[in-house]
Amino acid sequence: MKKLKLLTDIEESYTELRYKTSWPTKSQLIKSSCIVLIASVIIALIILVFDQIINYFMHFIYSL
Repeated sequence: MKKLKLLTDIEESYTELRYKTSWPTKSQLIKSSCIVLIASVIIALIILVFDQIINYFMHFIYSL
């Protein structure tokens, strides 16, 4: 009996994830996570600064 295409796709996906994918080591994962965390904080601070500058200018313009 012919297998359903869905089952075949699931089996192939599992095989690829299990045997053909290279997973990062724990130290690589921690380093990458730290880099993402630091970059996120820096970007959040930049957005905060721009938001405060725009807020200051808008208050200045509306107070005229």
